[in-house]
Amino acid sequence: MTDTARKNVVVIGLGNVLLSDEGIGVHIINKLSSLKRQFPFVDFIDAGTGGMNILHILECRCKAIIIDCANMGVEPGQIKKFTPDQAVSVKTLSHYSLHEQDLLQIIGMAKRLDQCPQEIVIFGIQPENTGYGQKLSRKLMNKMDDYIKLVCQELDG
Repeated sequence: MTDTARKNVVVIGLGNVLLSDEGIGVHIINKLSSLKRQFPFVDFIDAGTGGMNILHILECRCKAIIIDCANMGVEPGQIKKFTPDQAVSVKTLSHYSLHEQDLLQIIGMAKRLDQCPQEIVIFGIQPENTGYGQKLSRKLMNKMDDYIKLVCQELDG
């Protein structure tokens, strides 16, 4: 995708679909992609475990919505909306993989490079199961329509 083809708004789904609920962001992006006609000003991107590639996805955008699994110490399936300034990362990086990422560090880097969208919204979803498996837990699967609705409301907002 060239910079001229980029849309002003991007919705990014993060996660590893091989670790059950860890892949929730990707599963949501797959569902949202069917709504492209409803949101012609939006790029829906499955960034999976894209690591530093997220930096390039954020570039030249006005707004970014990021959806990811997040251990927030709340009820499994609960979704929280926050900004990068409201979040604190407790992630420990091993530095063994180029796909490894700390989202808040990448956003900080985008700010330092003056490539950060003016507005970033993060939807964190508390997992129930992050063990091996390609299926979401029943609890998250049952809330999928609620997650889609919240993201659509943010896009309409």
